[in-house]
Amino acid sequence: MLADLKCYVALFFQHPDSSVAQKSPIITVKLSERIHLIFSVIFLLCFRASSGDMGSENLLSQSNKSVNLRLSNVSIYTAEVLEIEADDPKLHVLFVPGNPGVITFYKDFVQSLYEHLGGNASISAIGSAAQTKKNYDHGRLFSLDEQVEHKVAFCLPYQPDGLHQTGITEYRSSYSTGVTIYTVGHSIGAYVALEMLKRSSEKVIYYIGLYPFLALIRPSVTQSIIGRVAASNIASTALSYIIASLGILPSKALRFLVSNSLGRSWSATAVEAACTHLSQYHVMRNVLFMTMTEFKQLTKTPDWAFMRENQSKIAFLFGVDDHWGPQELYEEISKQVPDVPLAIERHGHTHNFCCSEAGSAWVASHVAGLIKNKIPSLSK
Repeated sequence: MLADLKCYVALFFQHPDSSVAQKSPIITVKLSERIHLIFSVIFLLCFRASSGDMGSENLLSQSNKSVNLRLSNVSIYTAEVLEIEADDPKLHVLFVPGNPGVITFYKDFVQSLYEHLGGNASISAIGSAAQTKKNYDHGRLFSLDEQVEHKVAFCLPYQPDGLHQTGITEYRSSYSTGVTIYTVGHSIGAYVALEMLKRSSEKVIYYIGLYPFLALIRPSVTQSIIGRVAASNIASTALSYIIASLGILPSKALRFLVSNSLGRSWSATAVEAACTHLSQYHVMRNVLFMTMTEFKQLTKTPDWAFMRENQSKIAFLFGVDDHWGPQELYEEISKQVPDVPLAIERHGHTHNFCCSEAGSAWVASHVAGLIKNKIPSLSK
């Protein structure tokens, strides 16, 4: 698929180098094939390897406690949040997604993590600002730094200062009673969650980075192509419009296309998330804009000094052949912060683990194990 990405871009944007398309095995442009190309680009760009006001709706689950999906308005940010609240929480887990930050991709993971922790932890999975089913922010684009500020603001106590804040502290008694906070981040969310630890160290006591995208140590071919597309306002706008045009299809037709293209191995949850969110223009524009700012920010060297000072609060999970969290980053962390727990997932779940039930369950089990090591009483 990587070899065909240049062809996809050429076909979509009428790339002047027609030889790119000619050299690719994909040379026809029938409607069905063009749609397949569109979803292939979505996969490569988004998963690096996801009517009426939403209000609050319960997502189906086999557990006694079901995951709740709601809107959160913190200061200037509107985001979707998946939550599941324990009756007597021993800790609170805050999860930050990758990019796309469509939080419903992680529903199976959140449910599984709650169960692996024995119902002893409340969990809040905070979606990216503006990457919502409806265009609540009216087309505003949010950078990586603004996404960090949003997640930090989510942790702050409620302030009745005229700003409409509905972060967890507005109504969560667990925060006011001193329940400890653990942050977990996936991909670029690992960078965001690490910033939460840095900026809210008095509240956040532990951090877990999953398939972390922390630096552009050695940009891959895929990253280079994605970076060029994201950096071009014209290309980003055009691609977002092309993808959004699929939203005019009947919902059953769109689900069929997703399930039979990039979603063949995906869970029903992931297919639904792709259909409802990635076909929205404002979501794709924010995905690509955030990507552009990621590539600028992550050229900087990670804050090794901070990690060394807080290595007892940090753990990482890497994947095999993951160019977003490459072997070079694993080795550099081992060198710079030798006492940080590092693990490599070798069960074939890949960077986009949240798109399958098996991947969600395995990663949730791993995260729960790390947390139980810090709080042995949870294992009883």
